Amino acid sequence: MRRNRHTPAEINTGEAHSARVYDYILGGKSNYEADRAAGDAMVQAWPSLPVHMRANRAFMHRAGAYLAREKGVRQFLDIGTGLPTPPNLHEVVQEVEPTARIVYVDNDPIVLNYAEALLTSGRQGQTAYVEADMREPEEIVNSPEFQETLTLNEPVALMIIGILHFIHTSDDDHGLVRRLLDPLPPGSYLAATIGTADFAPKEVGQVAALYESEGMPMQLRDHSEALTFFDGLELIEPGVVQAHHWRPNPGDQPIDDRDVAMYGGVARKP
Repeated sequence: MRRNRHTPAEINTGEAHSARVYDYILGGKSNYEADRAAGDAMVQAWPSLPVHMRANRAFMHRAGAYLAREKGVRQFLDIGTGLPTPPNLHEVVQEVEPTARIVYVDNDPIVLNYAEALLTSGRQGQTAYVEADMREPEEIVNSPEFQETLTLNEPVALMIIGILHFIHTSDDDHGLVRRLLDPLPPGSYLAATIGTADFAPKEVGQVAALYESEGMPMQLRDHSEALTFFDGLELIEPGVVQAHHWRPNPGDQPIDDRDVAMYGGVARKP
């Protein structure tokens, strides 16, 4: 696996971080006391939060497998990777297409620390890791890791999973997505999840307030706002729906809509 040569910033263990809170609630071990305290408070406010987070990750697995199997996509750009929790994206897509190539992107130093050990490609494929922020799309696309791992002569699947609720309108949220999509060739895809309070407004609002109190303000969006991230693209059926309703696998356990605060969709760049 290739990764960039940036010197990792010092990990701040005294403040909660969204990736580590996510890891803790999913049962991971790459977290600290501040993350556990924040996660416990959030689960107390909304006991369905673990169900919601698992549904978000399951969407990523299904979308990745669908794009590799049904659309023949062999290149993936994963923005906001988070802490590696198996199965990771490359494991899912390389099971379908062993030659698939994946570039992971995150700006949390702890993710960089785990990347080399846990994001290692199968023998026929390739993975790379870029330490960068979604708010700097050109740094991602122009990085040696991106340039040496992916080719712009064939489609790329841009995966933006579980991060857009931390990207605000003031960050030029739609512009950032476009700046990541624009360099990708026609026939590429966007797979994204977008946080919402449409189905459990009180509980999700309390979780959002707790994130903000930890220095991680969120912007939740209704269905019409979620749809706008796919403007100009060709949506794959069933469109933009709650994450657990997007092409569920046969035999998946039913999930109450009130337990999932995430829309998900996949669309093709014409």
